[in-house]
Amino acid sequence: MKNILIVDDQAIIRQLLEISLQGEGRQVFLAESGEQAVQLAEDHRFDLIIVDLMMPGGMDGFETIEYLQQSPVYKQCPFMILTAKDQQPERDRAASLGVGDYLVKPFKLDDLFARVDNLLGAG
Repeated sequence: MKNILIVDDQAIIRQLLEISLQGEGRQVFLAESGEQAVQLAEDHRFDLIIVDLMMPGGMDGFETIEYLQQSPVYKQCPFMILTAKDQQPERDRAASLGVGDYLVKPFKLDDLFARVDNLLGAG
């Protein structure tokens, strides 16, 4: 079973991703903030973490990734950024963190599936 964590402040995006990615040997967990993602990451082991960049609260997407990557458990875990921000500075920062993929909203589900399969090693 592959565990996927989705971190996005928009409930509709979380629900869409959960419905789309659940099943086929995958279990999906949802977090609406970076802080909630960190709590879930302490209780579960994730094979892929999908993170939005712009989130309210104390931790944005980059801070969430940086925090989780400090843990030996998540140092090698693939991350995907799913965001509306399609600017080069964000892409450069994602690359510097070793983020496995960067998908811009709005997105096509087929594109999402292909990228998730690739990051999970299924494609």
